[in-house]
Amino acid sequence: MKMHLLSGGRLRMRKSVYIPEAERSETVDLPVSCALIRHSQGNVLFDTGCHPSVVDDAAARWGTMAKAMTPIGGAGDNVVAQLASLGMSPADVDVVVNSHLHSDHCGCNEYFKRATFFCHYKELEAAQGADAVQKGYVPADWQHPMPTEALTGERDVFGDGKLTLLPLPGHTPGSLGMLVSLDRDGSFLLAADAVALEVNFTREIMPRNTWNPDLALSSLREIQRIANSGATVIFGHDPEQWQQVRKGEHAYE
Repeated sequence: MKMHLLSGGRLRMRKSVYIPEAERSETVDLPVSCALIRHSQGNVLFDTGCHPSVVDDAAARWGTMAKAMTPIGGAGDNVVAQLASLGMSPADVDVVVNSHLHSDHCGCNEYFKRATFFCHYKELEAAQGADAVQKGYVPADWQHPMPTEALTGERDVFGDGKLTLLPLPGHTPGSLGMLVSLDRDGSFLLAADAVALEVNFTREIMPRNTWNPDLALSSLREIQRIANSGATVIFGHDPEQWQQVRKGEHAYE
């Protein structure tokens, strides 16, 4: 089994969203991390990142949200282009896991027409709420006809302990992480926005875009427990970690 970390885009945001004491004028450039896991029973993509069109006109797809979350990636900073660099296409992906349904995590869902999707049922409920668009849920990103399994708890994707989906609510009602157990490089927890930056992890800082801080802190403590057991946490948007990890064709095994 191999895990490829892929770019799902790059964003510029106010630093104070994640670190409250930062000056409001200070910005930070953030990666959008996705992952392809090549398992003997199928190819699994964790998150699909930003839609390619937002690089040229984010407001057309995201509306006013584009003012708070500005795409700065290039033409290759999307999962479709990243898969192509591995000699693959969306048709080669069997399972897509959406950690949650914000636009920078499910923007390329529409391309994966052969895949079965996994998402927490509470996230699907939130995305269909009356105020969903104001909360960052854009129907063009997540509302597609592909089959979706709505999870209510943990799920072992292939029943062999290699890929385990874990509810980690707080950033949103139905946030999910995925624990990946590799033979050579050990275990990795793909945390997505349950822990966006390492500083949120080490200082237990709840970002301003947290839906429920109490649940988020509980999920953070669970992630800390998993990390203390030996797993490496892949943060959703940490620029320093992104510089250090293997990416693209340089896989973890």
